[in-house]
Amino acid sequence: MEIKTIDRGGTSAATQDVRREERRRAILDAAEALFLEQGVARVSLATIIRRSGGSLATAYELFGNKHGLLRAVIERDKCERQAEFDELVEHTESAAEILRGLTRRILEIVLQPRQAAMLRIVISESISDPEFARSFYREIHLGRVEHLAQIFRRWNADGRARFDDPEAAAELYLDMVVGDFELEALIGDAMRRSGESITERMDWRLAIFIDHFKVK
Repeated sequence: MEIKTIDRGGTSAATQDVRREERRRAILDAAEALFLEQGVARVSLATIIRRSGGSLATAYELFGNKHGLLRAVIERDKCERQAEFDELVEHTESAAEILRGLTRRILEIVLQPRQAAMLRIVISESISDPEFARSFYREIHLGRVEHLAQIFRRWNADGRARFDDPEAAAELYLDMVVGDFELEALIGDAMRRSGESITERMDWRLAIFIDHFKVK
């Protein structure tokens, strides 16, 4: 027989967890919207709570402070992107086609005005708070590199690629796909250069990457 944990008010622990996650999501949604609208410096935790509902005590308990909340917004976005990639890996047999699909999706994200706005926030906060910059690098950038490197190692084992250094190859891929395209999107000039579309430029780069590492 299943035994459910009940609190003094008669609410199950499972229900409490659901409500807690709903509050967390509402706070993150409100914070992301306000950060993009006004910038991090101009937004207080109290303002975020007024929009999301809940309490300041809950926000401090879940995120620690405003920078913790910003990190959580960025981390949620990273997890969503990784979930998309994992879905692509799971349902696409060809490793080369996985990379093509991933590249198309990354470019779509990089070129979104929201993404450029979030990047400006990260740059601004990194200048004012070096520890935030270090945390972003460790948790977000290096996290992406390691996630991709794990996939590359699996492809090596399956005979679908020949990555002599999967981690270095993952860094190279992300630099190639995000690098200057993200910078061009940041300054609003990512559509054309020397008569080439951004898709043509990326297809050229990706073909070299796939050929060099024998991605099948």
